[in-house]
Amino acid sequence: MMRSRLALVFLALLVCPSLVQAQQHFLGQGVMSGEVTSTSVLLQTRLTAREGLDESGDLPGRAGRVRFEWSVSPDFESSQTSDLLLAEPGNDFIVRHQVSSLAPGTRYYYRALVSAATEERPVEPIGQFQTLPGEDSETDVEFLVFSCMNYNKFLHGKKAKSSGPLTATEEDKRLGYPSLVHMKELSPAFFVGTGDIVYYDNPFRNAETLSQLRKCWHEQFRFPRLIDFLKEAPGYWSKDDHDFRFNDSDHDKDRLPLPQTGIDVFREQLPIVPAGDQDSPTYRTFRVNKHLQIWLTEGRDYRSPNRMKDGPEKTLWGNEQKQWLQSTLKASDAKWKLLISPTPLVGPDDAYKKDNHANLKGFRHEANEFFEWLESNEIDHFMTMCGDRHWQYHSIHPSGIQEFACGALNDENSRMGVLPGSRRGTDPDALIRQPFISPEPSGGFLSITAGEDLLIKFYNDEGKLLYEARP
Repeated sequence: MMRSRLALVFLALLVCPSLVQAQQHFLGQGVMSGEVTSTSVLLQTRLTAREGLDESGDLPGRAGRVRFEWSVSPDFESSQTSDLLLAEPGNDFIVRHQVSSLAPGTRYYYRALVSAATEERPVEPIGQFQTLPGEDSETDVEFLVFSCMNYNKFLHGKKAKSSGPLTATEEDKRLGYPSLVHMKELSPAFFVGTGDIVYYDNPFRNAETLSQLRKCWHEQFRFPRLIDFLKEAPGYWSKDDHDFRFNDSDHDKDRLPLPQTGIDVFREQLPIVPAGDQDSPTYRTFRVNKHLQIWLTEGRDYRSPNRMKDGPEKTLWGNEQKQWLQSTLKASDAKWKLLISPTPLVGPDDAYKKDNHANLKGFRHEANEFFEWLESNEIDHFMTMCGDRHWQYHSIHPSGIQEFACGALNDENSRMGVLPGSRRGTDPDALIRQPFISPEPSGGFLSITAGEDLLIKFYNDEGKLLYEARP
């Protein structure tokens, strides 16, 4: 099928080469890499008809043929290339390629080669990534965790019901979130985006149809600062409610977008699984070095209805994912075992919510059961990190499990948090210890350096160090 489509495209170009001259291709969303291991990576780009948004606020795609080229040399000596890949409307003009047989702990450079009638030309930007050092390596690795990139609050402030201070300048609104500048300066080995990468729902506008959902990704990923960051740092992405359907969404309502649409678009837009893979689960684990292993959980695809009464039958993870999580944790010999979840397990959170493991009427039974399992199976040096909450905190559960929340990426999406003992929270008896909580509404992110020791740093969106922990 693909060969026949390629033949038709090639024939059209031969018959009318002027089409190529009239239809220039751009990479208006840059290039990105994902799911890097010690020997493999996913490369991705999207062919666009222009750079920057059009008059409708979208970034239109353009059909074409792309080949990825990669090399250990920045001038692409002794490079390798992929087969030709088709950018088509059916895949939102996105192309993705899985590269294997790479060397551990090695820096690679990559770029997109776009085919015209009689030539193949490289199109900027040039990307780079470094493979993970591998499970035998003692090398320290620094990576970042961030969440909650609210585009409409960032651009439109109070009109979009901003919850935090309005600090975005006109330059910021043109270039993108200020946090990204400081994140890039740290030159992380990789990052984890814990969900709410885009917001389909907002008082300023709601996305429901496939084209509207895709537009949310186009407008977000065209920011120059995000392009500059993504071209140099490979990512691991997780899905949460706002980039699934809408706030606190499960599978229980007929409201648009439907659950399967949200699942499919997330797989389409980000390099999580190979192109066309509709079967591999989006929960996964990867070994970073000798000392660290990371688990990423899927919190939307398998959950019971939020309104279901909490108890043994109610699950956020689903039985298959839960069994996978327990078996892989037991099998790991890494010193540091870090679960990065789209939503909190410890909190505290708002008392009225029933969306996550920390909520009193949410999935608390499953969380407590999991904490008891960790203790009975002597899973040591285990901790969690989460997005979803729009403030940063370091909390310690009565069982001793520590949780680190990265907060929202931008000021306009931040808020003051909920303290242990608050009657408005999920810990009214103040059983949770909290060494740190954001002193004021602020965007920001986490930096984690993992080796024999573990260092966790909290930064605000100005790159100011707020707090650090050595678990």
